[in-house]
Amino acid sequence: MKTIFVKPQSVEKKWYLIDAEGKNLGRVAVAAARILRGKNKPEYVPHQDMGDNVIIINAAKAAVTGNKVLDKKYYRHSMFPGGLTTESYGELIERKPTYPMEHAIKGMLPHGKLGRALYTNLKVYAGADHPHMAQQPIVVEL
Repeated sequence: MKTIFVKPQSVEKKWYLIDAEGKNLGRVAVAAARILRGKNKPEYVPHQDMGDNVIIINAAKAAVTGNKVLDKKYYRHSMFPGGLTTESYGELIERKPTYPMEHAIKGMLPHGKLGRALYTNLKVYAGADHPHMAQQPIVVEL
């Protein structure tokens, strides 16, 4: 058997649309990361950008189970002594409605040059409107 290598220039990138309203944040993030990585294609290779573009709408309305709205914490540091800032999921979703979804997906991608390149194919919107209708995205049902 011959191993088939697909040149990155010949990969046809499709657009996928995921509506996160009422759906579990983690399950939406897994589906998006899988499409971004290209694992849904038969010609997947782990060292190339074979993935497609993903649009996520209604990211602010994604559901979390249990008491995560109050208990789940996000941390950031200003790099000054005593500069650790802690925010709960509920506080963060009010300040930056798309950040929890972006953060979850970014953590599921490779950590390096390839992961940063794959992350540019992700578009996350807090509401139902998005400017990518011309790309005719394929709706993904979860």
